[in-house]
Amino acid sequence: MPAAPKTRPAPADAVLSRLRAEYPGAECSLEHADAFQLLVSTILSAQCTDARVNSVTPALFRRFPTPAAMARAGSELEELIRSTGFFNAKAKSIRGACRAIVEEHGGRVPSTMEELHALPGVGRKTANVVLGNAFGAPGGVVVDTHVGRLARRLGWSRHADPVKVEADLNALLPREEWVFVSHALILHGRRACPSRSPRCGSCPLADLCPRVGVAAAPAAKGPARAPVRGGRERTARRGR
Repeated sequence: MPAAPKTRPAPADAVLSRLRAEYPGAECSLEHADAFQLLVSTILSAQCTDARVNSVTPALFRRFPTPAAMARAGSELEELIRSTGFFNAKAKSIRGACRAIVEEHGGRVPSTMEELHALPGVGRKTANVVLGNAFGAPGGVVVDTHVGRLARRLGWSRHADPVKVEADLNALLPREEWVFVSHALILHGRRACPSRSPRCGSCPLADLCPRVGVAAAPAAKGPARAPVRGGRERTARRGR
């Protein structure tokens, strides 16, 4: 577990204000028409880009437009989602979640954290995505790798466990900001604060951020020294 930050955490109100100015249109980048499509798309997004998921889901939802149809899907499901990676595990989660939706919830995606989290293959991250973006009732901040990394760099959490990071962010940030801050931090992580070589020099949060865990830039090298001869530095002479 990372060491606790030794510097003052970035002020949440100021960070939120800067993020709103920088990413005013931050929203879910997974294309979906309803909670069912968002649930499936979020499962597919694990270890995969949203752009790739969005390229796969139109054909997927034309072929299997309802939880009942998806629950009965044969090997065609794996073929349709193959390019998202880990397709066997993802297909198992999607079928299991859809069967539970049909058998336990009358074919409708449930709208509480407890019910969503109980679906096969659905963790808190996926449940929070669906609750916040499909139902407008977030159960917590969505913590992916970007959000977790920025939470630690901002000094908002000292944890690596996403569930513990979520608890820290939920306690720090107003509930009405949970959906926005999830999307804004993801965008900021992608554009300005990647895992390696964060662009602190152009970051709009630079003066607020304690940069926990970010390596300091190497010190500038001094002027080159003259060759050493006989154990002494050779000095230039004037007026010769």
